[in-house]
Formats: sequence, structure tokens, C-alpha cells
Amino acid sequence: MSRAWWVFLLYGLFAIGFGLFALFRPQSTVWVMLMAFGLLALGDGVVSLLSVFRKDVALPNGLLLLYAVVSIGFGLLALFNPQMVATVLVWLLALWLIFAGIARIVFAVQMRRLVEGNWLLALSGVLAVLLGILFLARPNLGVAGLALWIGIGALLYGVLQLALAFYMRKRATRLVG
Repeated sequence: MSRAWWVFLLYGLFAIGFGLFALFRPQSTVWVMLMAFGLLALGDGVVSLLSVFRKDVALPNGLLLLYAVVSIGFGLLALFNPQMVATVLVWLLALWLIFAGIARIVFAVQMRRLVEGNWLLALSGVLAVLLGILFLARPNLGVAGLALWIGIGALLYGVLQLALAFYMRKRATRLVG
């Protein structure tokens, strides 16, 4: 394991490169991810469709056929209309933020006598509702925001992989020398 430090170094460098790309080109990052999801869904749908004709599949043919059609449909939609898919995903996120924010506010009001500092929970609810409304009004902002978070995550992952690679290299040098 200690001799494979360079694999983690490569993972780290690729992750950092992707993270920087996501931070500086968020719209392109979302497009690439939607293309990848579209291809995966399309491939999964085709394999599932072919599996309908096999006898050793555990799922009922009707369910498998429905799954295949939905997967192929989503894959084609993501490949040929990625902007719409991204917008719908942001709308779903926006609706969830609004509902989650309202739930937090209601919970904070109900807990006001039992928990000190419940205003922080209420404030987080208000912020979630405002962010949800912003994403509904400006879906492209939500798409870019998601790409930025993915970029930050990839950068952190890459830095950790580099740290692991250098740690493993250092250990390998000690074991050999």
C-alpha cells in the first residue's frame, strides 16, 4: 500500500483540477455533470430494457420495463435538454428549502419555552426560505451555487488525497531506508 502513494497523488491532483474548474466555470461544470448523468441513465435504461428478455431477473417484467423507459427518457432529456433538467432540479431544491425553512420556523416557535437560543433555529429557517425563493426566482444562480459547492468539496478532497499521498510516501521511504 505504501508503494502506491502516487495513485493518491494523481487522485488529489485531478480532484483539485476539477475543483478549480468547478469554481471558475460553474455553468460548464453543471453541463458536464448533467451529460454524465444522462449517459449513465441512458446506459442503465438500455441494460434494463435488455434484461426484460432474460429469465433470471428478480424484478417483474412490468416494473423492469417501466424502469427502463423512465431511465432512457431521463437520459435523453438530460442529454438533449440539460438546461431544463438543471432548472427542474434547482426548483426541487428551492421547494425543499422553503418547506424545510417553514418547518424550522414552526419548530422554533413551538420550542421557544423549552429551548434557549431557538431564535437561531428560526433564523436558519428564514434564511432557508429566502434562499428557496431566490432559487425559484433565479434558477441559474442555484445551478451555479451547486457547482461552487461541488468545486469546494472537490478541492478539499484533493487536498486530503495529496496529504495522504505525501504521508504514504514518507512512510514508504522510512520502511525502505
